[in-house]
Amino acid sequence: MASIHLQNVSVQIPVFSNHSRSIKNSFLKNFLKEKALIQSVTALHDINLNLKDGDRLGVMGPNGAGKSTLLRTIAGVYQPSSGSIDVKGSIASLIDISLGMDSEATGYENIRMRAIMMGMKLKQIKLIEEEIADFTELGNFLGLPIRTYSTGMHMRLGFAVSTTIPAEIILMDEWLSVGDSDFLIKAEKRLHDYIQKSSILVIASHSEDLISKLTNQTLRLEHKA
Repeated sequence: MASIHLQNVSVQIPVFSNHSRSIKNSFLKNFLKEKALIQSVTALHDINLNLKDGDRLGVMGPNGAGKSTLLRTIAGVYQPSSGSIDVKGSIASLIDISLGMDSEATGYENIRMRAIMMGMKLKQIKLIEEEIADFTELGNFLGLPIRTYSTGMHMRLGFAVSTTIPAEIILMDEWLSVGDSDFLIKAEKRLHDYIQKSSILVIASHSEDLISKLTNQTLRLEHKA
């Protein structure tokens, strides 16, 4: 069973001043064994969550309130500075569908690398290669480095790979919009099917209409005074 438990989770993100980040000043501080001055920003403060199978959570709030930080904390990108987090289940992070893709590698190579990272076997990878090739309609471009792709082609590939490998927990930062109008219809159906097969969905959005359609509970974040 998939689950997400956060207890009194806070996240502090350190911020280095431009002065302390310059090469000259870094050298002098190391030479003189001085410590760089650090400030920190409170990105999340005292968050509690208990999600189980079937839960669909919408996260709302103004820009800078910590919506994306919360998703990245659940995904394991950020570690809590205080509190505890316990996540059980495989995770599909749709926060950045192009994350981890190598621009010098071909489309097929990027598919294989992502699949291997997700623990898939060779036979499984062969199957998803064919399925992704058919869905994206990229044809011979899949044999070329993705730096040769247009933005739309790049997004098609990232979207297809991200929504092919099954996951129990799906994390999304806003609704994905990829490709032209014809492809968008196909992509939206794929995304809805993908979400339906998951155990838990956590989506951050500014759209109250979208949140009401997709989720059964809401968390509203505010700027800390």
